Amino acid sequence: MKKIIPFKKNILFKTNLSEITSISLEDNLNFKDNSVLGNFVVSGDYKMNDSSINTEPFSYDLPVEISIDEKYDLSKASVEVSDFYYEIINNDTLNINIEVTIDKMEEIPIIEEVRQENKLQEVEIEHENIIDSISDDTNNEIIEEKERCIEPEETLFKEIDSDEIYSSYSVYIVREGDTIESIVSKYGIDKEKLQEYNDLKDLKLGDKLIIPTNA
Repeated sequence: MKKIIPFKKNILFKTNLSEITSISLEDNLNFKDNSVLGNFVVSGDYKMNDSSINTEPFSYDLPVEISIDEKYDLSKASVEVSDFYYEIINNDTLNINIEVTIDKMEEIPIIEEVRQENKLQEVEIEHENIIDSISDDTNNEIIEEKERCIEPEETLFKEIDSDEIYSSYSVYIVREGDTIESIVSKYGIDKEKLQEYNDLKDLKLGDKLIIPTNA
């Protein structure tokens, strides 16, 4: 099962915000106690005015906490950023929109377990009625039989130890003057690894590239 969870945040700048000249997104999301915890790090450069030649750096940490229903087994699940886009509003606010995809969740089948519990309750009631209707001399034998019949069966589900899944990568938006060589040099990866995550045949201004930083 796959779930896409939207994450939205307005980042208020202390200065005027005219243009984002570069931006990237990194994360360190992982699973813990049926939750996804971690941070998004949004960083880059911006211009305060349209006429400005100089750019200013920015970096913001955005804490993330996503609660997941306990009916899901996350032992084989994975979490990743599937989309990222932004918008400047009010000349001082950066609106961030991130989509987080949680994949390979498995719903725990509880129907059979409930049936087993109901069956045990029915057996218990049946034997209680038998005990009430017979003489005291045979009560001990019936009680022993009752206890034997309603002894809990071995649970259908075993506890599964799952290691925390850790992902860290950047979503980079191609800016003017960028080349594949300059991007792989900036992030310290090779071109072949970049091609595993992206289509590099027709790289254009504004394209989004997934940059694996823990590969």
